[in-house]
Order: sequence, then structure tokens, then C-alpha cells
Amino acid sequence: MERFASSASSLSISRGIIASDEPHVLAVDDNLVDRKLVEKLLKKSSCKVTTAEDGLRALEYLGLGAHHDSSTNCNGSKVNMIITDYCMPGMTGYELLKKIKESSIMKDVPVVIMSSENIPTRINQCMEEGAQIFMLKPLKHSDVERLRCQIMQC
Repeated sequence: MERFASSASSLSISRGIIASDEPHVLAVDDNLVDRKLVEKLLKKSSCKVTTAEDGLRALEYLGLGAHHDSSTNCNGSKVNMIITDYCMPGMTGYELLKKIKESSIMKDVPVVIMSSENIPTRINQCMEEGAQIFMLKPLKHSDVERLRCQIMQC
């Protein structure tokens, strides 16, 4: 299998959010080493990066947490893409994807799922739920460059 699985539609930037050359990516991973690696790779590719250690913190950052009204989103509108690990305690990347796609404010933001496990049913499930790309870990610089290029619609 390719390192990427992507949906038929190309990545789209919701509501013309990108105002500069530096897309803002929310990176979510419970593993500190993996999170730092993704952050480093994204920053090398000229992305602004915010990190979260789990799905609940990601939802809070996006303004979709339990004690936030879905109509008040102070940070999420500035996020051009979300990249999340699939396997995390508490809330999986798949569950995070579903929450994001259920939100009227965040549903158009591209979500990338990454996993160290190449499980076709998992990949298909994520793609059917609205993930733009499913990538295998560990990510490499070339993976992130390809992602950035798709975000910027190269």
C-alpha cells in the first residue's frame, strides 16, 4: 500500500483561511516523541504548529469542547489542517475526526489521520468518515512536504 490514502476530492481550505504562506496545523498525538517529530517536520515545511496530547485537548483548542458552544470558536477558524494519530487513549483519532466533521464550523477543515498500523478496514473507515488522507507512521519530511503542497493546492 502507498504511504498515503487520500479521498477523491482534493484538500480544500475552508473559507479562504490562509492569508499567508504559513498554514496553521493542529497536530494531535499522545506520544510525545511522535508529536515532537510531526511538529519538527511541519515547522521545517514552514507551517505554524499547535500541538495537543489528546483528542479532548484538541477539541478544546478548536472550541468544540464539552463546555463550549459550537457557535463560539476562537481558535479553530485559524486552523488550516488537523493531523491526528489514530490510536490514542480516551478518544481515538477516528472519534476526533467524527466530532470535527459533525461541527458546522470545522467540517471543511482537512483532517489527516496517521497510524503505525496498516489496517485496510481502519483506513477505509476513516476515509468514509471524511479524512482527506491516511498516512503511515513514522512520518518523513517528504510526507509533510506532500501534505503542505496539497494544503496550498500545488
